[in-house]
Parts: sequence; structure tokens; C-alpha cells
Amino acid sequence: MSDTQQESGKNIKIKLQSVNLYYGTNHALGDLNFEIPACSIIAIIGPSGCGKSSLLRLFNRMNDLIPGTKVEGDIILNDSGIYGKDTDVVLLRQKVGMVFQKPNVFPMSIYANITTAPRRHGVKNKKQLAAIAEHSLTQVGLWDEVKDILNRPAQGLATGQQQRLCIARSLAVEPEVILMDESCSALDPESTMEVEELMLELAAKYTIIIVTHNMEQARRVSDMSAFMMIDDKKIGRLVEYAPTSEMFIRPKDVRTEDYISGRYG
Repeated sequence: MSDTQQESGKNIKIKLQSVNLYYGTNHALGDLNFEIPACSIIAIIGPSGCGKSSLLRLFNRMNDLIPGTKVEGDIILNDSGIYGKDTDVVLLRQKVGMVFQKPNVFPMSIYANITTAPRRHGVKNKKQLAAIAEHSLTQVGLWDEVKDILNRPAQGLATGQQQRLCIARSLAVEPEVILMDESCSALDPESTMEVEELMLELAAKYTIIIVTHNMEQARRVSDMSAFMMIDDKKIGRLVEYAPTSEMFIRPKDVRTEDYISGRYG
């Protein structure tokens, strides 16, 4: 994406406007303001406890499930605020899918893992469901590996295959944004490489936001990086947000440089 495109705002998928997150009286995230380009990979990095996962869960309102949660400000997706009272949260979570740290395949067949969500969203035709399953599994490079065992339990797949299945399950409802919370941390190096290659391929169509502690992974796959830290009041703050190539070569803040160089964190 060119600087001109980014500055024009024409290709911005998500905007955060003065976002603050509270868990009861705990001010967890403070005054977040930045924009996420469409069809790009954004890496959220920073020390443990700085609010990376809390930030990720803001994008599909998963924090709503925690009692006492309050959000100030707004997050704009496709020019619409997602924290308005009239927001359809079910529809939002269809548009903004989540892939977790450990593969959380459903205790059912591979085929049912893919087709359960489309069924819930009203797809009943068997041929259409079969097409969705094939397309979703093909997108993540799993179709040729599982097409003859679709009725077998998903738990029987290797860990890396299970994580790709979880990504395929998210794709089955045609999201616009994919959230990935440390989604490679439980994988071996070969499976990690497969998922990273998949991210790069999917970014041609989807906006992908990842949380990672792996600086080399952030450098390899992301277009933009958001570096976070907690301040003296234990509030998670955005320290620096920039193209990854710039941040990792010429960080503007000494705290960013110290973190990505491994001097602390």
C-alpha cells in the first residue's frame, strides 16, 4: 500500500478513536487512536500484560463477555461504529473472526467443524454447504489432505492441521477481518511456517490482525506493527505504530528499540 493511499483513508478498514477499556475500576487500555489498512497484516507487539489480547478482543467485542467491561470511544469498521447500541454483535463476529492461541476444534467431524457456522447463519442446502467446506479448506491448503476423511473427528488431525482447520472454520462465514491471538505459539516450526505463508496469502483478501511475542514473525509477515506498553498507572498504551519495515530498522521511540532488540520484555 502506498503512502498516498494510506493517507487518503480510502483503504482504511478499521479506525480506533479515543478508545479506552475498563474492567470494572481497572483502566486496562488508554486513549488508543490509529487506523488499520484493508488487506494488510497488523502485528500487535509488546511485553506480557500490556493489553495486546484485550486490544485484539475489542475488534469483535469479545470483551463484552467479561462482567464489568466498559468501552469509551469507538472502533469504526467500514465507516460504522461497532460499539453503538444498535450493533448486531452476532453479525459483527461473522465479519470479524477469531483464531485462538491453541487450536480449539469442535468435538465433531472435520466437515461439521466447517459447516456448523454457515448452518447457523441460514445455509441449509447440502450442495452449498459442501462447496463452502471445499472452498474454505482449499484456502488454507487442507483440502487435499482431508478430502477423503471429512467425516473423521477433527481431534485426530495433527496440531498444525487443527490450527489451519480453525482458520478455515473462520473463513467459512466469509469474514472481512481475521484476528489471531498467538496462533502459532503452540505449533512446531514447520507448522508455524505453513500458517505464516497462509497469512500472507489470505492478506490479499482479508485484513489480518495478530498478537505475537515472536519479533521475527512480526518482521516476516506484518505490514504494520503496533507496539504497546503499560504506563506508570498500569494502563496499556500505544507507544508506536508504523510500517513494520520502518519500526524494526528505525524505531522512533527508544522504548520500541529496546523491546525489539531484546533489551527488555
